[in-house]
Amino acid sequence: MKCKVALVIPTLDQGGAEKQLCLLADGLPRDLFETEVVSITRSGPREEWLRERNIPIHFVDKRGKIDPFAWQSLRRHFLETKPDIVHTWLFAANAYGRTAAISAKVPVVVGSERSVDPWKKSWHFWIDRFLAHRTRKITTNSTGVVDFYSKHGIPNAYFSLIPNAVSESTMTAISREEAAQRLGVSPDRKWILSVGRLWHQKGYKDLIWTAETLRVFHENTSYIIIGEGPERARLEQYSDNVRASSQVFIVGERTDVAQILPHAAVLWNGSLYEGQSNVILEAMQNGLPVIASDIPGNRDLVHHRKTGLLFPIGDVDSLARQTNELFRDDSLRASLTAQAQQFVQKNHSLENMVSSHVKLYQQWMKERR
Repeated sequence: MKCKVALVIPTLDQGGAEKQLCLLADGLPRDLFETEVVSITRSGPREEWLRERNIPIHFVDKRGKIDPFAWQSLRRHFLETKPDIVHTWLFAANAYGRTAAISAKVPVVVGSERSVDPWKKSWHFWIDRFLAHRTRKITTNSTGVVDFYSKHGIPNAYFSLIPNAVSESTMTAISREEAAQRLGVSPDRKWILSVGRLWHQKGYKDLIWTAETLRVFHENTSYIIIGEGPERARLEQYSDNVRASSQVFIVGERTDVAQILPHAAVLWNGSLYEGQSNVILEAMQNGLPVIASDIPGNRDLVHHRKTGLLFPIGDVDSLARQTNELFRDDSLRASLTAQAQQFVQKNHSLENMVSSHVKLYQQWMKERR
């Protein structure tokens, strides 16, 4: 008999957690698992991807921070479908999904924390601790996440570490001229690329300032930010204020990032906190050198001067200096990209990520029986 698994997440947006959940949903062997994805709040771009792969989706339509009707609807869904395992991802799903699954007497209830979350208040951590004691395990992608939550009262032993996976792109390669046309930038310049949601966590203000500093000394650079979010207007205004708008391009959310990456000169990640960046993994896989902020999540992937370069948070001088070095030193670039590709292939394959979850699911079901 197949094991029924419900993977529960707040939305089907383009974020990293959503991508990993979808890769897992598609990767779980269909002769062993009957998998469903449950979205707590709303749909998003990932819905089409899931439907193309015939993965069932259930929407709860939670409204507001506290919605008892959504909780009742989710509990009723679990009672009707009778999953063997409910695996919840991110805070809203962890809170609503685990409590509803426990109330519905689902045999195995598992949570997942995907990022360091300094935005959480004391009541968030109280809920996290309360549910951790009533949950089989908490999966995560980074040692930094484990360390963060251990400082807030959830012991390391509660966590199972499964690194993020990166899959080979199935998109057709495009020429540099085609990429430049899509982005609205010059193909003759060196492209510095960042990808991610436009909010304070990503440190874009420092990156824009560094990009303008580099442009002054290297007339042939352009800084391209792919992403959308609540900080867009503020970042565009800041770019104008520092006279960087002529070569800083905020191009919005895109679905063709995999086709753009090979044409960039370097990927910048300036995050103030992370779990484990999907974009860094994809850049490393595609032979694009990475310069990232020196934070726990990034350090899992970027080993300084081996698989990439690290700079202290907010140190724009260090970021500019290391970018200059990368532009000048072809041997350094070749060494970093080669070691990064080997690292990703060895440690972050889709096969490894899926098989790790399969082993845990089977172990938990065996223990339950």
